[in-house]
Amino acid sequence: MMNFIWMLVIGLVAGLLARAIKPGSDSMGWVMTLILGIAGALLGGFLSSFIGLRTQGGFTGLIFSVIGAIILLFIYELIAGRRKV
Repeated sequence: MMNFIWMLVIGLVAGLLARAIKPGSDSMGWVMTLILGIAGALLGGFLSSFIGLRTQGGFTGLIFSVIGAIILLFIYELIAGRRKV
């Protein structure tokens, strides 16, 4: 149970950091920011294992989570930008 709560906290922090780092207006609520952070952590974990790094939590895991969330924000912006036209 504690691991699940910790995952939610790290996901929220990663989502908030990604939204703060990437410029632009992303109108997301807390729940979508949390989902963004968790999905970013999954993508970041995949990327880190792809390049051969072991990031089992810690600061490096948070960095890769934020990188994954930023990548997902760019993809979201591309998709949402096409819908508005």
